[in-house]
Amino acid sequence: MKENFWKKLNKPIIALAPMAGVCDSAFRQVCKSQGADLVYTEMVSADALNYDSKKTLGMLKLDKSESPVVCQIFGKRPEMYPKAIKLVEEAGFDGIDINFGCPARKVVAHGGGVTLMKSLPTCHKLIKTAIESTSLPVSIKIRAGIDEVNAMDLLEFIQDLPVQAIMIHGRGFKDPFSAPIAYDMIKKIKENFNGIVIGNGGINSPEEAKYMIEQTGVDGIGLARGLHGRPWLAQQIKDYIKTGSYQEFDFAKTKEVAINHLELAYKTKGQWGIVETRKHLAWYVKGFEGASELRSKLVKSESISEIINILNKKNLTPESSKA
Repeated sequence: MKENFWKKLNKPIIALAPMAGVCDSAFRQVCKSQGADLVYTEMVSADALNYDSKKTLGMLKLDKSESPVVCQIFGKRPEMYPKAIKLVEEAGFDGIDINFGCPARKVVAHGGGVTLMKSLPTCHKLIKTAIESTSLPVSIKIRAGIDEVNAMDLLEFIQDLPVQAIMIHGRGFKDPFSAPIAYDMIKKIKENFNGIVIGNGGINSPEEAKYMIEQTGVDGIGLARGLHGRPWLAQQIKDYIKTGSYQEFDFAKTKEVAINHLELAYKTKGQWGIVETRKHLAWYVKGFEGASELRSKLVKSESISEIINILNKKNLTPESSKA
């Protein structure tokens, strides 16, 4: 039986939050190397694991350097969880997370993600089944609310279950990416839950991370889109909280991280890893002079050497530094 890693993490915990199509092993490794204390996988379908989907089983590949690493599963059928969780355990993950927060249309259309919050008994059954199926710590990811159900309603309904941690996104379902963050709801969850609470949503800078911690008292921060092209944001947040300042990355440092990311992607997925990393490369160069031209070349690149040559052609500077 693995130890409960949640009890060993230093606070504030800086985590890579689960993002579909983004949080593969290569990106998780990069984020860990750039200061993240904890990393989550992208959403893994419990149903697909039951049906031995080759693609989904491939999502369970991980490197020991990622630890502690949590596998986030999703699905609305409790009977799918035992086998899925067994496969996750066998793959070497440190924890299980259940998704009750995804607002993606295709997930919601099938009754998964945040729509599960509308059926509190279903949420309870899924969590209970997961806990009974594993010796790993079980956590959940939720949103501030959906329709008439809010995060506190869910917390009260599952209070009898030994959930170890909650990551709560401070926006509801209706406006999941641009609505104001419900700091008051996050604070309520922190005040009424005995486990670890991770605040999530709208954190794109060290200042915003510190503000959320001060406003809510959370044990840590879950970073999502703020890490697109800036995995070092995790370390910047740590430095800012500790010293009041942080180091910006110039193009030389950015390029170094981008190439390392690319090499890890190729190591884990071969040629397909290069294809999947193109979006990350576009994010890495965002904000630098000449980025538009650079992106148009990077998204068509076919090999590591080609990408390195493209990145080496210009010593780009941040657009803000242009005369």
